[in-house]
Amino acid sequence: MVEAAVTRDIPRPAPRGPAPRLDAIDRRILRALQRDASLTIAEIADEAGLSPTPCWKRIQRLEAAGIIRKRVALLDHEMLGYGVTVFVSMQIGEHSEAEIRRFAEALRQMPEVLAFYRMAGDVDYLAVIVVRDMAEYDEVYRRIIAAGNLKNVVSRFALERLKSETAIPVIQP
Repeated sequence: MVEAAVTRDIPRPAPRGPAPRLDAIDRRILRALQRDASLTIAEIADEAGLSPTPCWKRIQRLEAAGIIRKRVALLDHEMLGYGVTVFVSMQIGEHSEAEIRRFAEALRQMPEVLAFYRMAGDVDYLAVIVVRDMAEYDEVYRRIIAAGNLKNVVSRFALERLKSETAIPVIQP
């Protein structure tokens, strides 16, 4: 089972400065929301040891600070027909600011690209892509090549998912 996320962006300004300090109650709230974002405020409050109103205020503060970025429903890729997961590393041929912005924006717009990173080291970018089959990947690959001045593209196909988590460990500092 490979999972995808349906997301709802939390409207908020970009966070500024260091993240707020989290106490034990904040961490319990975050763990609960990561486990199941559909919990009611009352259920989260119960897990956190609060009443609903202070719990809701803490959640709003965590959203405003940018700690909570989105609330998601995880979907099964394979059940939706996306049986192929590809890790694509890319090196670009031109490193001008305009080319980097144009290429990054093109890949961000591709719905098959689930994750996209600018890297340090021997590759410039890494993308995680899901497709139904090799023919669909060939079409995505052609769009990637058309999107930028690439000098090297390496595709690695997942044979088996051994671990795939979305929850970040919320531990004491």
